Amino acid sequence: MNRHRIADVRITPIAFRDPPLLNVAGVHQPWALRSIIELETDSGLVGLGESYGEADTLADLQRIAPDLIGLDPFALNELTHRVYARTSGDGDPAVGAPYPPRGDKARASALGAFEVACWDLQGQITGLPLHQLLGGPVRPDVSYSAYLFYKYARHHADPGYPTDTWGEALDPQQLVEQARRMVGQYGFGSIKLKAGVFEPELEVEGLQALRAAFPHHPLRIDPNGGWSVATTRRMMPALARDGLLEYLEDPVGTLEEMAEVATFAPMPLATNMVTIAFGHLPRSVQLNAVQVVLSDHHYWGGLRATQQLAAIGRVFGLGISMHSNSHLGISLAAMTHVGVTLPNLAYACDTHYPWQEDEVIEGGKLPLRDGRLAPPPGPGLGVRLDRQALARLHRHYLDCGIRRRDDASEMRKHQPDFDPTRPRF
Repeated sequence: MNRHRIADVRITPIAFRDPPLLNVAGVHQPWALRSIIELETDSGLVGLGESYGEADTLADLQRIAPDLIGLDPFALNELTHRVYARTSGDGDPAVGAPYPPRGDKARASALGAFEVACWDLQGQITGLPLHQLLGGPVRPDVSYSAYLFYKYARHHADPGYPTDTWGEALDPQQLVEQARRMVGQYGFGSIKLKAGVFEPELEVEGLQALRAAFPHHPLRIDPNGGWSVATTRRMMPALARDGLLEYLEDPVGTLEEMAEVATFAPMPLATNMVTIAFGHLPRSVQLNAVQVVLSDHHYWGGLRATQQLAAIGRVFGLGISMHSNSHLGISLAAMTHVGVTLPNLAYACDTHYPWQEDEVIEGGKLPLRDGRLAPPPGPGLGVRLDRQALARLHRHYLDCGIRRRDDASEMRKHQPDFDPTRPRF
């Protein structure tokens, strides 16, 4: 086999339109930020990755990029060493140091961004789809969940934003209408509600309306740490009634508080907030604070890390699913390739994909059918960049003026006295 070496690293920040989706921190800004990573070999192959697009992430990626020149795309341990050597942190897991208990999201995020692009190159070099390189599929596709949000009809004072066809969703009936459209369009078999926005009683009323409208769909609710332990205890009889929830995600904001809730919650507790790094796992297991970990290859350290987390989940009886942020098709393809290889991926994964109208890959958006997605066919990720779309979305980044996500400041345009302090309730 001819040797292939990385000869060029390109990191392109992009911005794409995002609806006014409400959450405990405020409301989404009109533009979501991402970065598109390209690793080009001396033979002309280009591997793709996608990551966050905020200024801090971009600075980390740009600082690491020169160290990747000359790297063999198959040398993932060396990639880890180079990434970790260039970013701050305690120790280097590439040479066996323990993972720091405080976590290492910044450097793990940088590793995940470049690692996916290396996997894409490996697939192109070998002619194999990425999931085959990860050990082969144990299922043909990955199940995704409808992701419901309370939302405004439009962004505040943004005449350039096109009409939001999803409309307003501020009460239980509007949530049901949103769910009917999303399930009807994409065929999702489970439903998640982003909460922590309104009084918990109103949000539980929304869950109950969803249960009446979708009696056979598993339901989840995610207050994003917006409730206190006392509020969670108060709401528990309603949440537990008739098996309303498949799991309860991050009702409170700390690992210790999650452990307290676990003592009286009859349903599993899920998280993408308090257990988000390998260094968090020992304490999480010791406290029995969470029963479902929502992995995310963007900040756990890539696709190998996702598989390793799933294996640890089997050891300790932790359920595994996947978290989502506003993302495009490169991320969704990577999630799906690794997802089909995980034997214990027992829950449908999160995805914001239906909320995003733009795309940066050739052929447009990947087709979710019956709430499921198979890995795109072809070598590597099976997706390729639409260069015109990349240029257009990069121009949006240059023009939009947003460099860091700030849901609270955006919310104050609607509600000047908004306070994002948690718990809110």
